[in-house]
Amino acid sequence: MTGLDAGPDERPAWVLWLVMAGVLCFAGSAILVRYASAAPGLAVAALRTSFAIGMLAPFGTRKTLRAWAGLGRKDIWLITLAGALLGVHFVTWISSIYYTSVASAAVLVSTGPIFMALFGFLFLKERLSRRTTIAIFVAVGGSIVLAMADSQSHPPIDGNPMLGNALALFAAIVWALYLLIGRVVRRRVDWLPYVFPLYLVAGITTVLFAVGSGTPLTGYPVYIYGLCAAMALLPQILGHGSFNYAVKFYPAAFLGLVSLLEPIGAAALGVLLFDEIPGGMAVVGMVMILIAVGSTLAKPDPTPTA
Repeated sequence: MTGLDAGPDERPAWVLWLVMAGVLCFAGSAILVRYASAAPGLAVAALRTSFAIGMLAPFGTRKTLRAWAGLGRKDIWLITLAGALLGVHFVTWISSIYYTSVASAAVLVSTGPIFMALFGFLFLKERLSRRTTIAIFVAVGGSIVLAMADSQSHPPIDGNPMLGNALALFAAIVWALYLLIGRVVRRRVDWLPYVFPLYLVAGITTVLFAVGSGTPLTGYPVYIYGLCAAMALLPQILGHGSFNYAVKFYPAAFLGLVSLLEPIGAAALGVLLFDEIPGGMAVVGMVMILIAVGSTLAKPDPTPTA
């Protein structure tokens, strides 16, 4: 247990229910994006994050200004960097669903814990256990199998599954970096003064992507804006927000294990709502990835690699 995690007696019972609600919100994220696919992915990302800023501004502005008055320059830069990474995560994750299936995008983005372990080894000099090393190779193998399976499928939007899978995988890498920064900063910063500026920077980042590419943010049907507002409230504020809050009470490994429910729920919703039934080869790739991620979240292997 790290200094960031509270003991069992210090954890409010409702925090676990908040986390489970967050997982449900995550599972519905890809579905909301698919329903909003009449608008470009960059527009959806920018509108979603903009709505989230508007929803939190009445509650977070004053508390953030008070809290930031006592923060050091290092923490401010770390929050800014985490927000920019989160913005890139939203852009690549949302865009991936335009090119590949809901199930594939959800499973590939769930490889974040693998990259967290790898980045810990590269940047924090944490030695990898034999189990984690094997899991990384299995996850990479599963991603290759999934990419090969999806290259033979016909997703319902733009139909470039290789690009979609690459975007989802990159979104997982960026998510891992953003969460690693958050684990450090949340030791010293309360939830709202951390999350509000984080979302503010993420929103600015997504809007810059949209404006830079010439993607309009106005002129869409009203239901598009309603779906983006739902994404802001559900997967972003309740989903990401619940995990950013709970990391103060639960180990990151436990939260990562719970997050594995997301691709299962997203895949099930994809079958029910869009008739996206994964083929046998795709299922093999998904299972390989989920086993790899799950194994890194189990009890660590005491024998590290050299």
